[in-house]
Amino acid sequence: MPKENKIKLFLVDDDAVFLKSLEIQFLDHANLDIETFATGELCLANIAQNPDIVILDFHLDGIDRTAINGLETLDKIKDFNPKIPVIMLSSQDKIDVAISCMHHKASDYIVKSETAFVRLQKAIETIFKYQKMEKELNWYMERM
Repeated sequence: MPKENKIKLFLVDDDAVFLKSLEIQFLDHANLDIETFATGELCLANIAQNPDIVILDFHLDGIDRTAINGLETLDKIKDFNPKIPVIMLSSQDKIDVAISCMHHKASDYIVKSETAFVRLQKAIETIFKYQKMEKELNWYMERM
């Protein structure tokens, strides 16, 4: 498939091993154009590429203690383009963290675990199904 037909996915995580593992899993299971970033700042420096989806770690201070965190990065992504879906990823299995992410307009919140990849795939599928339905509805409404 030509590159322009691929889904552009940004993966943002300060855990290099987890980031590489996730990248390999996505490359093995989907037709994606993947960019990986170790900090929110690097992601934001490239956000003009308008990714189709961003998977963003909640904590991003493993490399640089002064780095902006996932919520700050999420807010800046949404300021740039509120339509870019962002799935938050965290090792924290706390409802208040998940709620906070959703208040910041994350599309989903997934806990890092052995099932994280499968859950990410399902979340991405759901996002694209919803976007397709929204486009079809808009097309229909324009013709009424």
